[in-house]
Amino acid sequence: MTPEQVYLFHEGTWFHSYQCMGAHVAVEDEQEGVRFTVWAPHARQVGLAGAWNGWDGTHDTLYRIPDSGIWSRFFPGMQTGTFYKYQITGSFGETFLKADPYAFHAELRPATASVVTDLSGYQWNDALWKKKNTSPYSKPMNIYEMHFGTWRQKEDGSFFTYREMADLLIPYLLDMRYTHVEFMPLAEHPYDLSWGYQGTGFYALTSRYGSPHDFMYLVDQLHQAGIGVLLDWVPAHFAKDAHGLRQFDGSPLYEYGDAQKAEKPGWGTLSFDYAKPEVISFLISNALFWMDMYHIDGLRVDAVTSMIRLDFEKSEGQFSPNERGGLENLEAISFLQKLNKAVFSYYPHALMMAEESSAWPGVTAPVHEGGLGFNYKWNMGWMNDTLSYVEQEYVLRPTQHNLLTFPICYAYSENFTLPLSHDEVVHGKKSLLNKMPGSYEQKFAGLRILLGYQMTQPGKKLLFMGGEFGQFIEWKDEEQLDWLLLDYESHRQQQAFTAALNAMYVDERALWEQDHVMDGFQWLCANDNNQSVIAYMRKGTKPGDTLIIVINFQPRAYDKYRIGLPRAGQYVEILNSDHTDYGGAGLLNDGDMKAEKQAWHEQNHSLEIKLPPLSMVVLKKKPPRSRKTKDSEQEQLKAAAAKEKTVRKTKRSQRGKQD
Repeated sequence: MTPEQVYLFHEGTWFHSYQCMGAHVAVEDEQEGVRFTVWAPHARQVGLAGAWNGWDGTHDTLYRIPDSGIWSRFFPGMQTGTFYKYQITGSFGETFLKADPYAFHAELRPATASVVTDLSGYQWNDALWKKKNTSPYSKPMNIYEMHFGTWRQKEDGSFFTYREMADLLIPYLLDMRYTHVEFMPLAEHPYDLSWGYQGTGFYALTSRYGSPHDFMYLVDQLHQAGIGVLLDWVPAHFAKDAHGLRQFDGSPLYEYGDAQKAEKPGWGTLSFDYAKPEVISFLISNALFWMDMYHIDGLRVDAVTSMIRLDFEKSEGQFSPNERGGLENLEAISFLQKLNKAVFSYYPHALMMAEESSAWPGVTAPVHEGGLGFNYKWNMGWMNDTLSYVEQEYVLRPTQHNLLTFPICYAYSENFTLPLSHDEVVHGKKSLLNKMPGSYEQKFAGLRILLGYQMTQPGKKLLFMGGEFGQFIEWKDEEQLDWLLLDYESHRQQQAFTAALNAMYVDERALWEQDHVMDGFQWLCANDNNQSVIAYMRKGTKPGDTLIIVINFQPRAYDKYRIGLPRAGQYVEILNSDHTDYGGAGLLNDGDMKAEKQAWHEQNHSLEIKLPPLSMVVLKKKPPRSRKTKDSEQEQLKAAAAKEKTVRKTKRSQRGKQD
């Protein structure tokens, strides 16, 4: 490390600290080996332990860089694949082993050693994807959220590797027309059922599913297929496991020294100390690391509310106000602002999505305006209101109609993603399909309109795996999804509907081009609570792109439901969730429908449509035929008539010859 790097690390502005910290294959004094560097300012001694010395690092000590708290040493002859830990002697003389905070790989759990790993050497082929990666705001974004280990498993219950998964996952995402995939955390974690959210190795891609180069291959192949890759990232806390970051050098280092701020009692974890510049360098470097080394397109930042609220899920006596008397964690807020400024300075079009569950203002506002600086926020309010509504019995829905209409009041206060995530289908909450009231058939109809409502509301989209084909029981988190359900017609039809819905979303600019401006949405009917029907328009920048969406949340049909239309002309139905292909009864609006000059819903024109029970109908105005099209059609008719005349003449000639 250079003196400048040491300075920047302690200043909290060395945003690529992983390039020197940790274990790095190197050539020094014409000798091949590995250099190890670790921050342990309170340690009396740091040694390197492994199988070669019986896991006793007493005689393989690292050297302290003066006045830095950093220890470093080059070990000639050491090779990639070597298992190691740091043997640390704390300030009170106690000795213990720790995994490397900056290790790029780790032993397969339950083993806990770090592994010397060289990330270089992979030949990327996603240059075209990176070139096309532009601003996300006016582009489609439909994210498939998945847990890597339980999407699919081998017959014996073992995991597919990152490389093997490419052949399974990519064709599925393409068939279903998803634009992005989001992996739940893939940083190393000791406990499978933490789903990766309680990590110990923030730079170590989990060894459960293979090697770093295997994951690079998966991301590369996804990009070449035109699919973006997001990763869940957890800077809010870390696990307390003995080999991890807790009391790393014998005293609180990565965590707060103040137990009230350090403890996350609801999760049994520890908060990072956002007041320490070295922790800031560690975390921001880690965010950039996933983008630099693995070409990740963005991060979904977990548990932001727990970071910025000192009282998050804490009882009286478990928290104290900040220096200003408030309950905001001022250091965490500063960290998030610095994080987003750094990420966007290197990757201007990255996706930085906050899972922020409160009404904290300005999550997606720029830092220079006092915001946190994210470019997207999960809309937890929309999710809670929507699921609360669709779980209501049909007779109660008219009294809860505001749960459908209120979310639009704040839809433009942030740049939102509408999530139906893993958190909503575990721990007794039931699957999306099983949340629906009514009969077996009504449950599927209800799921179709839930997904249709999500897809046609303003904001980007996210759906957790299994929801697309109607996983009937909630996510089991140890076994693969119930793909066997696709042996049943109702689940195949549900999957077909989701694919058609996704295709409509990608193909129709009105559903994403103006997601974040009010011009992209207009109510037609927001107050038909007695019939539990809503109708609205989604608009692109061109009038011809406008879509009319009508959703019936009751299990009864309306044969002549009148809706207002913005313009005269012929309209066609481009999607109906009641189609028999999707498991419906087939009550469709076939053919062209001419708008009537009758004012309705504050529009000058209107139309009566068939509105099936528990259904979504999407209409679009047919474009007028241009003069060129009309001339072309006339020419085609003339050519067809001439051809028919020639055929008749030939047949008469042939009959004459036969006579």
